[in-house]
Amino acid sequence: MQPYLHGIQLFNDASFFEAHEVLEDVWRVASEPERRFLQALIQLAVAFHHRSQGNLVGARSLLARAARNLCGYPENFGGIQLTPLRQSITHWQSALQESTPEEGTPPLPRLVVRRQSAENSLNR
Repeated sequence: MQPYLHGIQLFNDASFFEAHEVLEDVWRVASEPERRFLQALIQLAVAFHHRSQGNLVGARSLLARAARNLCGYPENFGGIQLTPLRQSITHWQSALQESTPEEGTPPLPRLVVRRQSAENSLNR
């Protein structure tokens, strides 16, 4: 499996720390516009890792940075459908801002992939 797709799979399996590690390796060799996009995915993974560790301040900060870095990308970039991802980020920002109890939190975000597009876009 290509590293980019492996990172996405880890993210979707809620292995956020591991997803961050794998995607960071892809990010290191990327150039723009993929580099900023990958940075957003890494920030998103780290945000949810922070949340899992109880660091809500870090989670909120990284969610905001990920949202900013995703601005301007088309709906399907890197093979990922960005509209549902952006919606999930918005829901999580609200939930974390309100310090919603664990049982009231939104579902974890998923990176919805069009596999063929993903394989052709960021795998090197």
